[in-house]
Amino acid sequence: MTDSPLASTRPYLVRAMHEWMTDNNQTPLVVVDALAEGVVVPLEHVQDGRIVLNIAWAATRDLELGNDAICFQARFGGVPHSVTVPLDAVKGIYARESGQGMVFQDEPGLAENAGSSSDEANQDSAATEPDNSKPRTGGPNLRVVK
Repeated sequence: MTDSPLASTRPYLVRAMHEWMTDNNQTPLVVVDALAEGVVVPLEHVQDGRIVLNIAWAATRDLELGNDAICFQARFGGVPHSVTVPLDAVKGIYARESGQGMVFQDEPGLAENAGSSSDEANQDSAATEPDNSKPRTGGPNLRVVK
């Protein structure tokens, strides 16, 4: 056995859920912590530090569901944007039509490769995020956005 850290399951689960939703004619949406390091999204569409992104093939261009990040081009209010979301900033993925999906918890101790570019405004706002070091109780914090 090796002592190398385990890779995160998150990129594999995001890709699997995306494929399952696509195969079932569902629209995959990801909930993103927009204040996390390396997240590049149009800030005018961020609400309460989160943004919900449609990652359907038809809604994106050049979609890449990589091991480190989700990257694509999309239009927001008719304006084209490049979007980069490190996988550790993805908090969940669900289908718009059925609400079925997954919520991700932090994975301490895993090899994490966060993006190296970040917006200074995002770093300033990150201080207002709650401390996630305590064990979380209760249900997931997702809501359906239409």
